[in-house]
Amino acid sequence: MKDKYDDIKSIKDLQRKEYNLIRNSNSSLIHDKIKFNVKSALNILSNKYNLEGKYIGIYWPLKGEVDIRFIKELHNQKVALPLSSKSKGISYHNWSNKQLNIDANNIPAPMGEKAINPNDISILFVPAIAIDQQGYRLGYGGGYFDRLRQKDLWFSIPSFVVISNNCISKKPLPRDKWDVPFNGWISEKGLHQIEATK
Repeated sequence: MKDKYDDIKSIKDLQRKEYNLIRNSNSSLIHDKIKFNVKSALNILSNKYNLEGKYIGIYWPLKGEVDIRFIKELHNQKVALPLSSKSKGISYHNWSNKQLNIDANNIPAPMGEKAINPNDISILFVPAIAIDQQGYRLGYGGGYFDRLRQKDLWFSIPSFVVISNNCISKKPLPRDKWDVPFNGWISEKGLHQIEATK
């Protein structure tokens, strides 16, 4: 007999396939508009949150994800990349000029660097397959970001999904009890902020 968890997992798997097809059909023009809006959002968010001297957590882009690595080239901006472990944990590390290595999910990451304390991170930008109006993200199913953001210090960091508008669901996405909402998203239509509560 299937339980509620199996039903939610099945629905999420189906929606992942649907939204992945949508996301992978996006043109480079849409990605360019989103990148422009990420840059604009940084100005808005730097006025709202203290970015000076702190890291911005970004991600190494996978297929279909918007490439925001340009943030590393911005004047005096410290950038952190996530490092995933085999135990399905995630930590953020300084992205220096050293060679990146492949982490547990075959994603380039700064392995030789010490993990950054969440107090030293001002904002997190995270990829997603989809997000809903309440800020609940549909990821790849590993639960890395949800586990990280269950911790109060990490939850207190303003966290935004970088995503195309056609992957923002008007209906609530299926969610498990451990899913944690984000503070909004940045799409080709701009920055959208919401009040995230656990």
